[in-house]
Amino acid sequence: MPDYSGRNKFFSYDSSRQFLSSGVYSSASDGIINPEEYYLGPGDNLLISIQGVTPLSFTTTINYEGFVYIEQVGLININNLSLSESKKIIINKLKESFRNVDIDIALTEFKRIRVSLIGNVFKSFTYTLNGNTRLLDLVMNSYGLYSNSNLRRIQVVDNYGDVKYYDLLRFFRLGDKSVNPILREGTRVIISKVDETITVYGNVVSPGTYEFVEGDNLRQILELCGGLDSKAKTDSIELISFSPDKNNTTIEYYNYSDINTDKILLKPGDKIIIRNKPEYMIDRYVKVSGFVKYPGVYRIQKNKTNLKELLLNEVGGFLENASLKDAYIIRNIGSKTIDVEYERLKNILRTDMTDDEYDYFKARSRELKGKMVVDFEKLFLKNDSSENIILKEEDEIFIPESMNYITLVGQVVNPGNVMYNPTYNVDDYIKLAGGFAWRAVEGDVRVIKANTREWVDADDVESLEPGDVIWIPEETPSPKFWDVFKDSMLIIGQVAALITAIVAVIISSRN
Repeated sequence: MPDYSGRNKFFSYDSSRQFLSSGVYSSASDGIINPEEYYLGPGDNLLISIQGVTPLSFTTTINYEGFVYIEQVGLININNLSLSESKKIIINKLKESFRNVDIDIALTEFKRIRVSLIGNVFKSFTYTLNGNTRLLDLVMNSYGLYSNSNLRRIQVVDNYGDVKYYDLLRFFRLGDKSVNPILREGTRVIISKVDETITVYGNVVSPGTYEFVEGDNLRQILELCGGLDSKAKTDSIELISFSPDKNNTTIEYYNYSDINTDKILLKPGDKIIIRNKPEYMIDRYVKVSGFVKYPGVYRIQKNKTNLKELLLNEVGGFLENASLKDAYIIRNIGSKTIDVEYERLKNILRTDMTDDEYDYFKARSRELKGKMVVDFEKLFLKNDSSENIILKEEDEIFIPESMNYITLVGQVVNPGNVMYNPTYNVDDYIKLAGGFAWRAVEGDVRVIKANTREWVDADDVESLEPGDVIWIPEETPSPKFWDVFKDSMLIIGQVAALITAIVAVIISSRN
């Protein structure tokens, strides 16, 4: 199905839309009409002004047979004529009766027309509209189209049997008024289903899958897509087409200047690919945030700028309370790759996982996506050049503040942050927080390590580090007495019934 930007606005069904007086819709897109486009008909009002020795002005209405009546002149047939043509005929007729005068004619009131919208629409309906209503007005203010409706080949049949086809997308995208005609009395607008498509990939303003129309050429389609963007490679536009047997494909390459000949015709199912210029306008910037002298965005050179050079020479080094131990780098290039196994495990229960699967799931869920393994302390304090990685575009460097405290959460008397002391263990910090709360599970205390986010049993922690979190879980409330009593009585009743049944079977077997 077609899929391109802006298409969805045509396909929302609105059952609550209120049309005035049983199907009358009054608004239209044009306030000023083009006399060459607008065709007069029954109900249109004309103001005729004759300026001479004795000025004269009057209004007249076109009757149901397409005639306009003017005193001293009579009936003038302007049926099926544009406003521009009608003015010329009326002026010529008036000048036969009035000499040496200036004549002005203006349309003062629109007629009402009845137009039918049928075909692949939510609700086929005949609308009463203003005489200056255009095709887009009808479509946008109708009850809506189906998602597989064809916007590029809308059939318009007028009251005289003339059939024309309009590509409404050309108006929507290019403002081409010739494909958004003013509708006329008795017109039938027929929306068809999409049968054939072409697809445009790559560096155009609006890539997508578009309806195919017989006679489409490469220039027209790229024009509908908004043209090539600034990064497009113009010397090798790729056109993939099915061979006549529909079993194989052929590939042709075109220069952008070649397509202006309009000779490159397209076929249903064609794929057009516009590739990106290699190494063109790549934003080679990294972002540095946190406790550095000059945080912000910095330009880097491809395969040259390294971490130490940037932070010391460009960024100005670290602030006094920066934590090198907790600093890290996120590499955004490639970090959006989907881990299929992790996504699978997210959708199943723990009881359905193997132990290995659960361990993998836990490890991936704790992982900071795109994080690079870099030891800032080794690099900047011990001058270990093995940690001095080359930076890539879109890297993000985070230098956090030193967390000189341990955080306690859960069932302690005073949860919160406690200043770090390298000589203290887990029990010491719990005592400083007021000790265990009355519902604490004292034997199941965990430590969440600041750097790895790993959960470790308190007994297995060799030493605590600034930023670590001590978690004391809450004991699960015991069941209420009445709930236990009811469950016990239910079980006793079931056991008694079972014993009674067994005794009855034994007695019946003896008899």
